[in-house]
Amino acid sequence: MLVLGVGNVLLQDEGVGVHVARHLEQGNGLPRNVRVVDGGTGGFHLMGLLSEHDPVVFVDATLDGRPPGSLAVRQPRFASDFPRVLSAHDIGLRDLIEAVALLGHLPRMYLVTVSVAAGQPPQVGLSPPVAGALEGAVQEVQRIVQGELRPEARPG
Repeated sequence: MLVLGVGNVLLQDEGVGVHVARHLEQGNGLPRNVRVVDGGTGGFHLMGLLSEHDPVVFVDATLDGRPPGSLAVRQPRFASDFPRVLSAHDIGLRDLIEAVALLGHLPRMYLVTVSVAAGQPPQVGLSPPVAGALEGAVQEVQRIVQGELRPEARPG
């Protein structure tokens, strides 16, 4: 299982996925067979990770019109289910998923998003509403991991 946090930490809340990944890397109760990766600003170099892991839990920021710090969890099936690129990602999650799908191996996926406000200035650190959602996002990832590792949760 892979937990992949993406975002640009130089652009304030856009980096929330990376902050979640870093928090989880500090030993927050995930089993050894769960790999946590700070995916940074994304890129096609992450394709190998997606083809090597199943399931994959993505954590990213989203401009969905909800109040900053709002959490959402879903199981995306298509590239269009992923947030659009917010800023300086060289490619977005949508592009990455489309490329992996073309290669024929699309893992089971979960997406944890944190709503952010539009038009934030370049700045390191999270705004108070998004920082306040950090622990909730970590807990959502932990809940997904625990559910996936239960024998009755396995398909088939």
